[in-house]
Amino acid sequence: MTTNRELEGRVALVTGGGRNIGRAIALAFADAGAAVIVNARNSRAEAEAVAAEIEASGGRAIAHLADVTDEAGVAAMMGAGVKHFGRLDILVNNAAVRDVSTFDDIDLATWRYVTGIILDGAFICVKAALPALRASGQGAIVNVGGMSGHTGAAGRPHVAAAKLGLVGLTRALAHDLAPDAITVNCVVPGVIDTVRSASSGAKSAHRGVGLLDRRGKPEEVAGVVRFLAGPAGRHVTGQAWHVNGGAYLA
Repeated sequence: MTTNRELEGRVALVTGGGRNIGRAIALAFADAGAAVIVNARNSRAEAEAVAAEIEASGGRAIAHLADVTDEAGVAAMMGAGVKHFGRLDILVNNAAVRDVSTFDDIDLATWRYVTGIILDGAFICVKAALPALRASGQGAIVNVGGMSGHTGAAGRPHVAAAKLGLVGLTRALAHDLAPDAITVNCVVPGVIDTVRSASSGAKSAHRGVGLLDRRGKPEEVAGVVRFLAGPAGRHVTGQAWHVNGGAYLA
């Protein structure tokens, strides 16, 4: 735990916040003093466990289940978060699926499912969060991309397309939302030491771990997200920040 409470009084929402990088981001925000809305799609136990961990350390958090592709569900989540904490200052679009399939095996339904969660979900969440982020006066959006969007990856054309799409969305929103004092950035993790399902990790095309010769830690990604969402990152917008140990040099 640090002693720097640079996000004291602010409220953050983290989609896909029940595990792995999302959990680390939620905990980093709480460590910085922010109240946190921990989102998950189905895993209530995981989201509630993260919220309980934050509260046990003296922070404030609530868990909220919502499918980021469901506009009504996302609107309800934003409304509940603002009602509970009184505001929303930070949105982290982290929800994703990491399906690995050969191109021949990907049908249109699978393509839309994967790109829908990663890219459509970010769009829907930003739309729903905008009124509160504009009211904040210090709003920040951080999209969590993926290295496969920059390097390509066998068996992941849908994931790579959606993750690189997040970079384009980031850059466009940085232009559109600058007049509202909302920063928009994308953090791009490389090979991170996370718990993955068999289908998402068994055929990973990213075998190299970069110049530092190790997998990254979720907390190392979370530290960059924390910086970009905080007061020290207020002059940074429209950027893709790579956290990959030198596996891909942007």
